[in-house]
Amino acid sequence: MTDKMVGKWKMESSENFDEYMKTLGVGFMMRKMGNTLVPTVEITEADGEYELKTVTTFKTTVIKFKLDVPFEEETADGRKVQATMTMDGNTLVHEQKGNKEKEEKDSVLKRTFDGDTMTLTCTVDDVTATRVYKRTP
Repeated sequence: MTDKMVGKWKMESSENFDEYMKTLGVGFMMRKMGNTLVPTVEITEADGEYELKTVTTFKTTVIKFKLDVPFEEETADGRKVQATMTMDGNTLVHEQKGNKEKEEKDSVLKRTFDGDTMTLTCTVDDVTATRVYKRTP
């Protein structure tokens, strides 16, 4: 299944992302900027290690991971979280555990791959955002 997620993906639509970021505690200016960006996601794999690069005109973030192996991640909004990536069928499940001392929230990002479409659902508390990406050459 993992070969189906390797490639380049461009966001086509986004729903409820502002509310998701607000619930996470992202500030007003960062949310406004985040809502205007159209990210491209590039996923590569070599020897069981994956790289997930999110590119926008404002910022590029890179996550390197192996499935089922916890790692430290710095999120696009600057939080440092403990993350784990797992595969559940055709869905890459990305769990982020916030710093409890800083009262940061946990979130789950699920990237579901279906042919030339990647659907990203971002959930924190009872708020879910949905972003749809299309495969690009």
